[in-house]
Amino acid sequence: MKDLKDYIEKNNKIIINELFDLLKLKSISADPKYKNQVLKTAELISKILSQAGAENIEICPTPGYPIIYADKIIDKKLPTVLVYGHYDVQPPDPLNLWDSDPFDPVIKKTKLHPNGAIFARGACDDKGQLFMQLKAFEYMLKTNNLPCNVKFMIEGEEEVGSNSLEEFVFNNKSKLKADKILISDTGILSNDIPTVTIGLRGLSYVEVEVTGPNRDLHSGIYGGAVANPINILSNMISSLHDENKKIKIPGFYDDVIELSDTERKEIMKIPFDINEYKSHLDIEEIEGESGFTTLERNSVRPTLDVNGIWGGYTGEGAKTVIPSKAYAKISMRLVPNQEHKKITQIFSNYFKSIAPKSVKVNVKEHHGGMPYISPTDDKGYIAASLAIKKTFGIDPIPLRTGGSIPIVALFEKQLNIKSILLGFGLDSDAIHSPNEHFGLFNFFKGLETIPWFFKYYADLMKNK
Repeated sequence: MKDLKDYIEKNNKIIINELFDLLKLKSISADPKYKNQVLKTAELISKILSQAGAENIEICPTPGYPIIYADKIIDKKLPTVLVYGHYDVQPPDPLNLWDSDPFDPVIKKTKLHPNGAIFARGACDDKGQLFMQLKAFEYMLKTNNLPCNVKFMIEGEEEVGSNSLEEFVFNNKSKLKADKILISDTGILSNDIPTVTIGLRGLSYVEVEVTGPNRDLHSGIYGGAVANPINILSNMISSLHDENKKIKIPGFYDDVIELSDTERKEIMKIPFDINEYKSHLDIEEIEGESGFTTLERNSVRPTLDVNGIWGGYTGEGAKTVIPSKAYAKISMRLVPNQEHKKITQIFSNYFKSIAPKSVKVNVKEHHGGMPYISPTDDKGYIAASLAIKKTFGIDPIPLRTGGSIPIVALFEKQLNIKSILLGFGLDSDAIHSPNEHFGLFNFFKGLETIPWFFKYYADLMKNK
């Protein structure tokens, strides 16, 4: 693949313009008012696959948004890689914190990205990284460098829990049969320290509702005599952690597999500058579970965090009320051996048990997923490691990360296939936040690395 860098350089502007067209579509799966935009995005992805040379392209209907399937089978005797990605994005709110229109992509230079970064919702998560896969496939096919069969499965509900995916996978096991799954929806530690993600945390995500009086009340007439749901909810949430920041829910840690001293020493070898970490986040001090390092807290330890809290009057000016209801959204990140449905149930039972009789509590389950671990002796990991060494010039570090991609465990359960998480984003890319971006270096380095993964994986499978 001597022409790979030349191919990328020659088509640089065309590739970026095509990505911009994809990023302009508001494929926000969480908000029904953007349904047409989500469907248009699925159509555009199908068009891109067709232009790249994929075959058997289908926009498969589901109870939610469609899943796109496509393939290129060059020889049934060769190994098959199933590429997964998603075309939906998070809502851009709060809009006032964006420096530019989230759906009008622009390139800006930053300290971390002196060559420029693409700023737009979905630039990194996951349209930009998915687009790397599509263009890498196009390159391999058009230059006769495709060494194995490829299948694509691209969904539009990842940001809302992939609700339609399990049924689709269960009903299409034969169609999706492959030797390895390749996913670019993760990142690297830094542009100087490439990594391959080998572990993901699981997720339990719930919404709680605390109800007091049957209507909002005058805070002067009723204040001090009637329970205030916001006050009570705040107290309940604050009681979920002890003074050492450990979660107090009975049974929460029962299934956690504690790391060995050897495993903890391996994590300590990962380059990490705590002062740089704090400076980047503009905080004076870190916080977390006692007895663990920052890298352990944000990757291999379970967590419980409030993602949103509201109730009462939040408009302009004053309105003195005791609200009838208060709400919060709470996520719990889980580690290997914790089962998300079990955690959701014990949270619900406990949260209701600590509520005073002056209020009623309802817990609504949203979505969840299982943790995931991939072995480093897997041929897919070895191929990814060789590919990164080829393009970055150094061996990558195997990394367990704090994020969750629930479908990875689903794929292993339903298809019995291990996934390789070959992503190129940075923690600083502000995914799910205002000013999401993806460095041009990272985008094109990913585009350069992916074809080498396919080559090395095909070579390893020949020699198995």
